[in-house]
Amino acid sequence: MSLRIIKAGILDTIQDLGRYGFLAGGINPSGAMDRYALQIANALVGNAAGEAGIELHFPAAVILFTEPALIALSGADFSPSINGEPVPMQQCIVVNKNDALQFHRPRKGARAYLAVAGGFLLEDWLGSRSTNLKAVAGGYHGRRLQKGDELLLNSKKDYGYLLPGKKIRVMPWAADNKYEELSSEIAVLPGHEWGRLTAEAKERFLHSPFLITKLADRMGYRLGNEPLTMVPGEEIISSAVSMGTIQLLPDGKLIVLMADHQTTGGYPRLAHVITAHHSILAQLKSGDAVYFRLTDTLTAEELLARQQQHLRQLQHACTLKLQQYG
Repeated sequence: MSLRIIKAGILDTIQDLGRYGFLAGGINPSGAMDRYALQIANALVGNAAGEAGIELHFPAAVILFTEPALIALSGADFSPSINGEPVPMQQCIVVNKNDALQFHRPRKGARAYLAVAGGFLLEDWLGSRSTNLKAVAGGYHGRRLQKGDELLLNSKKDYGYLLPGKKIRVMPWAADNKYEELSSEIAVLPGHEWGRLTAEAKERFLHSPFLITKLADRMGYRLGNEPLTMVPGEEIISSAVSMGTIQLLPDGKLIVLMADHQTTGGYPRLAHVITAHHSILAQLKSGDAVYFRLTDTLTAEELLARQQQHLRQLQHACTLKLQQYG
């Protein structure tokens, strides 16, 4: 059982929740930009939360299924269809042999995720199947998916029995998307060098919109803003950074680090986007405006706990639903 790429997208890769424990060796985590959306798609088809899926950017790939399969789409809405028939996001879909999935236009968000029941038959690299494009490792030969690529599926189950007389079947349950609503406001915690910003720069950071420029990719988003200034002080040494770290560049502009960020950086770390808002951040794209607001650690922890509870409840509910269909 497999799926085949019959037309390549602009940047579609295999991603899971990331590769951790190797920062000291200079290997970044990679992983899905929107880990929350990937976990929703996995829950819908009964996969473990960390199973690898396909991260899609628009224009996205056209995908052919060589056997019946159980799939789900989450994250950005790129107007998906199967054999030309529109299909919903956030629902479990049974596809048949020779069905083709394609995407027509971006309606909302920047990154979509495709999960397939059982996941893909791929080798781990350092405990993860995420594609590390810089290292050319992980995922499918360490690169983006290309025309002709064939991804073998782990599941040997024949889902054809769920398709009596139907070309496709949308299963009668859907994920609640209340945590998915896109917002331009991102909560942040103060970084190590936050206190060195001038009072005027702090005011501008918290009350001015920041435009995401065309220099925005899986490594980071460069923001278009009036230069921010710092109070002179001691020299900053290179320190560890993570997804969501907001750094101040020498020209006074900001960059928000994303999934393929470097492991260390010598620029001032003004703030860190809270984990619960990584999903909102990941669905923004060039031209979008974003506002930052300071929060505290307790609030950040509570938001993350609520998000994780929602995922656990979804996983449990979908597992029960799937059991009803054998």
